[in-house]
Amino acid sequence: MRFVAYSYLFVAIGGAFGAMARFALNVFLQRDIEFPWGTLTSNLVGCLLMGVIAQLISSTAWFNAAGFVPDQYRLLFAIGFCGSFTTLSSLVLEMNTMIQKNEIFYSFSYFVATMLGGFACFYIGIQCVRLLMKLQAS
Repeated sequence: MRFVAYSYLFVAIGGAFGAMARFALNVFLQRDIEFPWGTLTSNLVGCLLMGVIAQLISSTAWFNAAGFVPDQYRLLFAIGFCGSFTTLSSLVLEMNTMIQKNEIFYSFSYFVATMLGGFACFYIGIQCVRLLMKLQAS
């Protein structure tokens, strides 16, 4: 029962930092541009981070050797931070805005870049961790 109470705390802390990071990225990247660069960047970077986290969590032997508790880090980083850093709801809202302005090409480009780019970044994150773990083992 004690872990369950801490679980909410880990998600809340990660979520707060993810939301602040997403907002900061949006403020930094949105400079009077019609295309939603902030949301696209947060979704792609979030997918990259999620790939890194997924690979680290799946390598529990590495976590145990490093003294980490995989479930707590999954809650803090994957669910909390990445969950609030990336956002499908903003993507859908921004695509709808583009469609209402009859910007079909930009809407489609944004969707494709987010989906394909997100998967590519997730995969790159996994491969980066695998490479680093091989280098560390050498």
